[in-house]
Amino acid sequence: MFFKNFQKTIIALLLTFFIIPINVYAYSDKIIVGGENIGIKLNSEGILIVDTYTVNNESPAKNAGLKTGDIITTIDGRKVDSIEEMAEEINKSASDTVVVGYSRNTKKQTTTLKLYKDSGVYKTGLYVKDSVTGIGTLTFIDPETKLFGALGHEIQEQTTGKILEIKDGKIFDSIVTGVVPSSDGVPGEKKAEYDSTKTSGDVLENTSQGIFGTYTDNLPNKETYKVAKPNEIKKGKATILTVLDGKNIKGYEINITKINNTKDKNKNFVFEITDQELIDKTNGIIQGMSGSPIIQNNKIIGAVTHVVVDNPHKGYGIFITNMLEEAEN
Repeated sequence: MFFKNFQKTIIALLLTFFIIPINVYAYSDKIIVGGENIGIKLNSEGILIVDTYTVNNESPAKNAGLKTGDIITTIDGRKVDSIEEMAEEINKSASDTVVVGYSRNTKKQTTTLKLYKDSGVYKTGLYVKDSVTGIGTLTFIDPETKLFGALGHEIQEQTTGKILEIKDGKIFDSIVTGVVPSSDGVPGEKKAEYDSTKTSGDVLENTSQGIFGTYTDNLPNKETYKVAKPNEIKKGKATILTVLDGKNIKGYEINITKINNTKDKNKNFVFEITDQELIDKTNGIIQGMSGSPIIQNNKIIGAVTHVVVDNPHKGYGIFITNMLEEAEN
């Protein structure tokens, strides 16, 4: 009897050891808080069609069934990752057509594209791009894993309005040179210069919760902050950290007015700016402020994500735990 009970105990212990919770995250309890303005360059996964044009009163793209938003991945069966590679493969063609491999809404397809030669140059009827650049705000660096997060929302391709599927990317040094204030219905923006030779991180993901990757520079010598769980966040005063001049990170007071414990991944709470200095400078949330960390009770609770367009003094924030969990996926 004892032996049987012993066997049952062993089985129970084994089950205890091998049943592991699905959502186990290893991010640090304390993280380095950002606030720095950063330049961003993302390289698309394939070559994105952003518009089309006519050639000799014909539309080669329309005739081939290609549309804005399609992603070209191959030419005549050979993979292309950049506009230069695409042009090289087209110039190799011995005929006036090429077979284009592309994806639309993740579905892979092929079609035949007619080429038109004008003064020795092939014209395809396609406007394409293979990368996007911009600025934003660094939210955090995990000192243990060196994972970083920024923006708190996805980067979209401006022409199509779709999230950019990326191959890789970089973040780099940036200096804020000026500010265009917001007005009702028109969000303002930071004006900035960036140096793409001074990289500080490799971007690995572009998701609805932000851009994420590995911080490659030396870790900044800054104070770390405890990570607040969603149930620790309260209505009331908090501080956002952002840059409005040069590289100077400064804190500005806000008031959290609503907390949304919903499935929405990047509009988890609502806040309004109460800091008169910030209102005088920007008249509210401006473009480039996305990712600015939010501190409450000496803990990092989240980051700025969106502005309420018809009232730029109000904005949305994302829970920091949502960003940290996404960084590890």
